[in-house]
Amino acid sequence: MLRFMGLMITTVLFLSACAGQPAYREAQRGGFGYSERQITDEQYRVNFKARGDNIGMAVDYAMLRASELTLERGYDWFRVTNRETFVDRERVSTSHVGFGMGYPGPFTRYHMGLTLGDGRSEVEVNLEIRLGRGPLPDEENVYKASEVFENLRPRDES
Repeated sequence: MLRFMGLMITTVLFLSACAGQPAYREAQRGGFGYSERQITDEQYRVNFKARGDNIGMAVDYAMLRASELTLERGYDWFRVTNRETFVDRERVSTSHVGFGMGYPGPFTRYHMGLTLGDGRSEVEVNLEIRLGRGPLPDEENVYKASEVFENLRPRDES
């Protein structure tokens, strides 16, 4: 029984550590986080994929990555030329761990169980951006990269 309890606690801690990854990070092998692809010298496709259904957060993080990319390439502003948002509510992954013990008689029964699942959806935001230098054009969907970065970057909680 103690051995089983130790296994359950280890499993919970492992799964908690996996869930505790920061939301804003580079995606690894198509996983959650940001990625980008260069289309031309001044045009990129920025993608952010997140767990859950918080579309606003996913858009913010895609915009944050667009601002970082703009600044990294030595540009001042970016224009969003296309935006797509996808929500996938079909993805469900559930794990079960359980233990049961029963003896004949009215009082002696032990049951222990743990169900871990991810019935949440996924949100994916794709932005196509064009980078620019100089004065900020007075047009829709044009953003000053340094302002977007300052306003949307994750802050340390400590």
